[in-house]
Amino acid sequence: MTAAATAIPTDAEPTQLDVRDVEQFLYREARFADEHRYDDWEALWTQDGLYWVPANDDDADRMAKMSIIHDNRSRIATRIRQFQTGRRHSQVPHSRLRRVVSNVEILGNAENGDLEVGANFVLVESRERSNELWAGRYTYRLRVVDGAIAMSYKKVALVDNARAIATLSFLI
Repeated sequence: MTAAATAIPTDAEPTQLDVRDVEQFLYREARFADEHRYDDWEALWTQDGLYWVPANDDDADRMAKMSIIHDNRSRIATRIRQFQTGRRHSQVPHSRLRRVVSNVEILGNAENGDLEVGANFVLVESRERSNELWAGRYTYRLRVVDGAIAMSYKKVALVDNARAIATLSFLI
């Protein structure tokens, strides 16, 4: 991927989306992740996408501090290919996942014109021996690409990101 392909557009017009369309997008994104439909999930991303799960502090400098996940678009694709090999032993068999996305808010436009959206979530992960409960706040940056909503940014601020995290071997 070239630098031009990963550059964030600086002359973009502010994105205007209806809250109902935004909610439907977020619900679909959650369903694709829950159902391990990784190709469909990956297709929701822009070419300059950034997926970030901070550790210890929701607002830490992601370039200077450790993160649980800090993936650019290329790394997102690599992570998905790893899931699909069947050799990701922590996910054999796949976790059964179901999440609830709520409190969806349109927060305004980001500097690059993308629409910034926030939402809360609760996720239950069922494994052979136990269940794990994950909760937190999503922050998305969305834009319209070729007539469809796409994610350019997803931040997952886990409620307990300052504690030791159990194996996070799926897409949160």
